[in-house]
Amino acid sequence: MAQNLILVSHKLCPYVQRAAIVLREKQISFERRNVDLAEKPDWFKQASPLGKTPVLLINGEAIFESVVICEYLDETCLPQLHPDNPLERAKHRSYMEFGSSILNNIASFYNAESEEALQKRAEEIRSQFAHIEGVLGEGPFFMGNHFSMVDAVFGPIFRYFPVLEQIDDFGFFDQMPKVNAWRKQLENRASVQQAISPQYHLWLRDFFIERKSALSKRIVSKAEN
Repeated sequence: MAQNLILVSHKLCPYVQRAAIVLREKQISFERRNVDLAEKPDWFKQASPLGKTPVLLINGEAIFESVVICEYLDETCLPQLHPDNPLERAKHRSYMEFGSSILNNIASFYNAESEEALQKRAEEIRSQFAHIEGVLGEGPFFMGNHFSMVDAVFGPIFRYFPVLEQIDDFGFFDQMPKVNAWRKQLENRASVQQAISPQYHLWLRDFFIERKSALSKRIVSKAEN
């Protein structure tokens, strides 16, 4: 593995966190370099033709997209986070994609313009976690005792909910004991905790307010009351 690794980041991007978690799980030394996506520097545009984070610079060579980065790291560095069995590995990759679909719904949730849309998105998110409840085993992680790539994907997903739960009770995890236990396990994982700044939750709350959405109105109303 090349020694000069730079993870190009945005401070709130959950996809960056995936890569950071995998790097830390594999105990790989790396530098983190934040960029302002509103004013992308020229070097970043060259490294990331899609204009998104994360980007991993390996001795100056760039690879982009979080799944590609994570797969590259798993192919080149131990410990392996994917299962050995090809079918199980394919299933895990499927749930990595499922995690991305949850992130899409979370974005639709915090951007929802009306209370009706907000509630609809909340129910869609709850339905997705209800599905996860049905596929989880005894834990503590997605595939039992072994921290996997799916855990690296879901650690940043669960990160949203401590802030959302301070705003209101949306019932995202009602009657989901396995999901709640998994969520707690990931919250306490060192690699997951170290993937963000201590100011992350404050930044995230401010980000929600800036959306000027139905959720934003709830935050402002609660602060005023």
